[in-house]
Amino acid sequence: MADTVKKNREPLMHIVKRDDITGWKAWAIRIGAILLGLLLTGVISGLLTGASFGEVYSIMFKGVFGKFSMIFQGKTTMLWRFLQQTAILLCLALAVTPAFKMRFWNCGAEGQALMGGLAAMICMIEIGDKVPNGVLILIILASSLLAGAIWGLIPAIFHALYKTNETLFTLMMNYVATQLVAYYVVLTTAGAGSNIIKPVEHGNLPILLGEKYLLNVLVVTFLMVAVFIYLKYSKHGYEIAVVGESQNTARYVGINVKKVIIRTMMISGAICGIAGMLMVAGTDHSINTNTMGGQGFTAIMISWMGQFNPFIMAAMSGLVTFLKTGAAKVADTFFLNSSYADIVSGIVILFLVGCEFFIKFSVKFRHGKKGGKV
Repeated sequence: MADTVKKNREPLMHIVKRDDITGWKAWAIRIGAILLGLLLTGVISGLLTGASFGEVYSIMFKGVFGKFSMIFQGKTTMLWRFLQQTAILLCLALAVTPAFKMRFWNCGAEGQALMGGLAAMICMIEIGDKVPNGVLILIILASSLLAGAIWGLIPAIFHALYKTNETLFTLMMNYVATQLVAYYVVLTTAGAGSNIIKPVEHGNLPILLGEKYLLNVLVVTFLMVAVFIYLKYSKHGYEIAVVGESQNTARYVGINVKKVIIRTMMISGAICGIAGMLMVAGTDHSINTNTMGGQGFTAIMISWMGQFNPFIMAAMSGLVTFLKTGAAKVADTFFLNSSYADIVSGIVILFLVGCEFFIKFSVKFRHGKKGGKV
């Protein structure tokens, strides 16, 4: 039988890993991805609403910040609400970043924040009228930090000692935290005719310069700087980076990997606890199972999109908050489904995540030459 002769053809295209790409080129790709995402959402919004591209984004801007004239007149309530929402999302992203840099996939920020908020709520209700408000706030802070840290400690211990899957463990801890909050709400409101805890007067965080949200924004700004310094310049930050690169290398140079995992997850949980405290004692003065609004999961994407850099994460948090809040206003204006806001923000996030592929790899197309014969 005659041997079959096949032509050896080069594929139409193939993927090649890039060499080191300059920082400005990488960010040019990311900014391009954001613009393409905004363009696509504008087109989709126009098709759904019949409004022009400019009209859609004008409604979004007014839905987030209000009119320019209102801002110039000192009416900045909407602006501060935007900064508050951005701050809480950033706080959760800051919390998961040390764990992610260590390659510990902490998907439990939502539950850790809820436990911090629950600890704050218990203190506000149970001892709110028994101690001075200044002392109460300190107790609330300590309790929220401790509750969040413990909720982060539990999966860390099981992972460090028994190699359990941290992703599943932390996800399941979210459901436990949610049910604990639901139980406390029912327990507290028994006989009240509703399952809603009325706003509590004791233990509310102070209002600075007449702005309800200013303290929350300042606290998260401080945490942003602190996390940046901690990860970049501290010994603990160096150990986190080494463990994230290779646990075997970390052990070889004398780093106690189990200790680093447990310590880092306690810090991660404690920062989540602060986010919960800011929502309960600084914003809502109450708690329910939806207090964090699912932001713990969005924070995971913020941390990744920000490349573990707190300052870039702040910009990403602002962008996502703008898209969600603005898109919700468009949905209300044109009577669209409430899922529209999630779709809009999801498209832009998808473009941002997808562009990382083109930063790390390039697509090479086939040349015009014919291949040889095998």
